[in-house]
Amino acid sequence: MLYPLLRPLLFRLDPEAAHQLTLKLLDKAYQLQLGTLMGKSIPRNPVKVMGLTFPNPVGLGAGLDKDGEHIDALAELGFGFIEIGTVTPRAQAGNPKPRLFRLPEHQAIINRMGFNNLGVDNLVRNVQQSRFKGVLGINIGKNASTPIERATDDYIECLDKVYPCASYVTVNISSPNTKNLRQLQQGSELAELIAALKTRQAMLADKHGRYVPFAVKIAPDLDQAAVRDIARLLLAHKVDAVIATNTTLSREAVAGHTHAAEAGGLSGAPVTALATGVIQTLAQELDGALPIIGVGGILSGDDAADKIRAGASLVQLYSGLIYRGPQLIAECAQAIAGLKKP
Repeated sequence: MLYPLLRPLLFRLDPEAAHQLTLKLLDKAYQLQLGTLMGKSIPRNPVKVMGLTFPNPVGLGAGLDKDGEHIDALAELGFGFIEIGTVTPRAQAGNPKPRLFRLPEHQAIINRMGFNNLGVDNLVRNVQQSRFKGVLGINIGKNASTPIERATDDYIECLDKVYPCASYVTVNISSPNTKNLRQLQQGSELAELIAALKTRQAMLADKHGRYVPFAVKIAPDLDQAAVRDIARLLLAHKVDAVIATNTTLSREAVAGHTHAAEAGGLSGAPVTALATGVIQTLAQELDGALPIIGVGGILSGDDAADKIRAGASLVQLYSGLIYRGPQLIAECAQAIAGLKKP
């Protein structure tokens, strides 16, 4: 594996520059057919979730490839599924730089990217040009300039455009980096948004002759009562899955660090227990009626296995890849496959 050798060099660069360079290196390795250098062999461990068959339960979380520019290279790493985005109807630059910070002592990241992307039409073109035939999730959000009262319009527009090329769609209402977005997790507002999306989903299923499921991604900072309320609402509206969780606003685990006061969402090891706790609460309330995709602080195979034990059917990686590299994918896949053994 090359990543342990590359990481010290990448960590000397600005985090956002290192991110872009890493993706370019992955693309080059893919073009040169150097897949054996990019990751370890992944055990085949098919799982059926949302009516879709995943070759293994370890996926890529949204945010790493916002515009779907690197799908084929990322697929070469062995993910069971890939989620791209978050994408918005119109291109937007996101928040001012710097907006991405490493906290190596805590194996953590703080970001306030702000849904920087080139718009949904560009993403759809990239998906159409890719060769990937596996499970592809597309994560959708609202533009920063769209008033929260009209957020549904943005989600509907994105759903319309990504529906034909997505295996599933994720509705991101939990990023802390778009003003008032998390407000959409609240009772009546969440109910109205989901009702509108379910109505549109049914129309699109008729139009395209296939049903594309959608999941709702929630925050780790919700208390148990709020998580239970959301679970009941998702069940009532027959949402296809829930993703737990996004980044946290809490800084308790990194108090005193140089970057602790930076605005944005904290991910990586400090969110491990928070995310697993939300999964456990969801699992108790949903009682198997709705699948859970676990994400947040997975930096080892044991972390991934813990998410499955807590009630998740699938897991997603992101910040852990920055600290561990592609070998984490195989490690997580092997740990989850091992749970089935007596």
